[in-house]
Amino acid sequence: MKIGIVCYPTYGGSGVVATELGRFLALRGHEVHFISSAIPFRLVHEPIDNIVFHEVQTLDYPVLQGDLYGIALASKIVQVVEDFGLDILHAHYAVPHAISAFMARSVLGTVEHPFKVVTTLHGTDITLVGRAPSFFPIVRYAIDRSDAVSTPSEWLRQETVHEFDIKRPIDVIPNFVDEKKFRRGLKPCKRSVYAPNGEKILLHISNFRPVKRVTDVVEVFARVRRAMPAVLLMIGDGPDRDAARGCACELKVLEHVHFLGKQEAIELYMSCADLFLFPSEYEAFGLAALEAMACELPVVASRAGGLPEVIDHGKTGFLATVGDVDEMARLAIEVLRDDALRTRIGLAARHSVEDRFLPDPIIAQYEALYERVLRETAPIRPDFDLQDLSLLHADGI
Repeated sequence: MKIGIVCYPTYGGSGVVATELGRFLALRGHEVHFISSAIPFRLVHEPIDNIVFHEVQTLDYPVLQGDLYGIALASKIVQVVEDFGLDILHAHYAVPHAISAFMARSVLGTVEHPFKVVTTLHGTDITLVGRAPSFFPIVRYAIDRSDAVSTPSEWLRQETVHEFDIKRPIDVIPNFVDEKKFRRGLKPCKRSVYAPNGEKILLHISNFRPVKRVTDVVEVFARVRRAMPAVLLMIGDGPDRDAARGCACELKVLEHVHFLGKQEAIELYMSCADLFLFPSEYEAFGLAALEAMACELPVVASRAGGLPEVIDHGKTGFLATVGDVDEMARLAIEVLRDDALRTRIGLAARHSVEDRFLPDPIIAQYEALYERVLRETAPIRPDFDLQDLSLLHADGI
């Protein structure tokens, strides 16, 4: 198949999922075309013959106010389809990616260029953007008009159905992890750099947005520090970085917290750490937690969103109520004090990854989804007709 993948290239779960999906599809012989504003960061150092990257460039012109990315993306999709004849356009996020795909399909004409649009929802487009009154109808439209829709968790599927009163079927296809890359002991551990005196190493990785609750990470760590020598590694960057640093200053643990910024080889840190903290407000799935589990790194996370579908509390990790930093700290201290428990949980987490979240069976689910939509035929009508546009206008779009 010739598959186009539209995604954000930045540091975050949706971009990682889309990139890894494209990478494994290419390794299975498919022709994959990434369409994005920049090359996805996990592709930079690993070129694959049948992967092509197409850069979306936008105009910077003062008279044209606002972000023109969605229109520029639609134009690029038109170009790629005309040049390469895509079978599938897989949009990661309903807006703007799926909407841009429909725009492109209307420009091309569904008879001459009948590519199918598959949309994967990753959470933010449902729980944040989709709930905003100005975006609600366009997100619902994207879900309704896609040839197939998927979510990485049953929780997000149910949220989507409830929030948008969706009647169509939605496939649940979980995220996956490259177990050959994310494994403990693959490369020499450098924990002596951060814990020269044998301190326990706690780790957090995210985009430091409010939903990640990074100040909770610091508060949990401060409580752990009262019980034992420990250091905290904070990987990533984002709007709440200063808040996390301020919290560390206030709790007098800043000298034990290392803000390492964005890192590509996160598996090296996961393989050296003793505990992964993930106290998010919600997660559609929790890919970072899954990657930690593959590295036999025990996870203490919030009981929110799709995380309970990834972590079996008390067996492959630990879950606590969102915002309950005392409970998270208690669980963290329990794991860090008991080497046998930490080893048992880490091994069980790795086995869970091997049983449920390996690439090949999950990539096969996507292949089956693509093949299904290619077989299906539906009445041909424009993705944007006058009735659709009038309805969108009436709803405030």
